Amino acid sequence: MEQLQGRVAVITGAASGFGRELAILCAQAGMKLVLADVDDAGLEETSGLLEWPDANDQADQPVVRARCNVAVYEEVESLAKLAWEKFGGAHLLFNNAGVSVGGPLWTTTQDDWDWVMGVNLMGVVHGVRAFVPRMIESKAPCHVVNTASVAGLTSVPGSGIYCVSKFGVVTLSECLHMDLALAKADIGVSVLCPAFVPTGIADAERNRPAELSAKNPLAAPFEHIAREAVRRGRLTARDVAEQTMQAVRKNRFYVITHEKTLGTIRERMENILELRQPTNPMKMPGS
Repeated sequence: MEQLQGRVAVITGAASGFGRELAILCAQAGMKLVLADVDDAGLEETSGLLEWPDANDQADQPVVRARCNVAVYEEVESLAKLAWEKFGGAHLLFNNAGVSVGGPLWTTTQDDWDWVMGVNLMGVVHGVRAFVPRMIESKAPCHVVNTASVAGLTSVPGSGIYCVSKFGVVTLSECLHMDLALAKADIGVSVLCPAFVPTGIADAERNRPAELSAKNPLAAPFEHIAREAVRRGRLTARDVAEQTMQAVRKNRFYVITHEKTLGTIRERMENILELRQPTNPMKMPGS
């Protein structure tokens, strides 16, 4: 999907991190934007950073913001309707919203599972169900980017729920790619698999719904390690967003932004093929 100018991009999780940087790059490419998040203040801040090549003032800026909890299908369906009502369609969909919790699997709570799976996995499912049928019907060239993680390609101790959600996003994306090919739809698919990057995901708890408050009592040490790894990440959210936009233009499926993670991914694949025990990709307490 090389031609972006004048087309419409929909971005969930647009209030910070990858979503914010993708919005900035899409605006610079001359795209119309539908930005979604549960963080209203963050969305407004993102909007204030956008610059279009042909926009003379704020009134000319082709952007609409929407509060959207991607874990709720009806809200994602409303987001799709908004894109068609405001701009007549959507050509580039970023299923990007994500959250994270840590801790041993045997002490995880039902609320942990409901929250993370609802946003990380079902949010992508809802995006596909709400947008892809409309994209197919439009017959216009389109592209879907699903944000997974290197944790969707390797298994990380203390991050079981997060890994399960992101493995789901990877295989969902692979199946979507093949389904669309069988349907001869002019829709590309990419799955974004970054490693640790300084983004707002380390502070995702601030947006955790009150009704899903029960939390893994042993999460804190693992989440501290994850926060430190995120803080020390060498690539920025802008770096990852730039690689993602390049993948869209080149119709590249796997977007693995951190080259060093390829060795860890390769080791996991070799463990499977050689029927070996899983390898711990990180130094964790007690490992």
